[in-house]
Amino acid sequence: MRILGLIGGMTWHSTVDYYRLINEGVHERLGGSHSAELLLLSIDFEPVEEMQGRGDWAGMGRLMSEWARRLEAAGAEGLVICTNTMHRLAAEVAGAVRIPLLHIADATAAAVKKAGLGTVGLLGTRYTMELDFYRGRLEKEHGLEVLIPEEPGRTAVHDIIYGELAFGTVHEASRLTYVAVIDELVRRGAQGIILGCTEIPLLIKEKDSPIPVFDTTALHAAAAVDFALG
Repeated sequence: MRILGLIGGMTWHSTVDYYRLINEGVHERLGGSHSAELLLLSIDFEPVEEMQGRGDWAGMGRLMSEWARRLEAAGAEGLVICTNTMHRLAAEVAGAVRIPLLHIADATAAAVKKAGLGTVGLLGTRYTMELDFYRGRLEKEHGLEVLIPEEPGRTAVHDIIYGELAFGTVHEASRLTYVAVIDELVRRGAQGIILGCTEIPLLIKEKDSPIPVFDTTALHAAAAVDFALG
């Protein structure tokens, strides 16, 4: 079994799900008393959120690269960034270490294509929805058409993530807001919905959408299990 290095804490609520899902996946595959071999570096999210707010991606890149090197030095054989948004820095992180980085968008695209879908709606932070690092990878490397919510839905999706889900808070009114955004994406042609923030599955489940939803946390964790046991 390969040792996985997890960069977590962004936020810790979804990192808990990564830890659980990867261990469950290894146990299901190997049986007995087996569990995953993991190194978890869970960081303080407050400084990261502040850096995001002022657009200091260069500073975050230096931090993320240092965290990756620490995990590699501790014995990690593969790297998992336990958040969608911080894959904005995936290239910098991958370039800082010799071990492979398992990209969350690749795991998600594989599931979408396996389902036979070509057009998807993307929900996530404003960074994930608007910047090219995520949508561009899905479109240019995997041939998918990616739709994002129109305003004011896009801002609502972002604000609920940072104002509620990042703290593990779930409100029914927010769920209904997301359902309305999903319905808008369906009307525009979305065949599936990517839950492109690892906290969104706290709020949205399969039953909340008339079309398939793709839980990026679960898909990324499953890819991590495949790598660990491959």
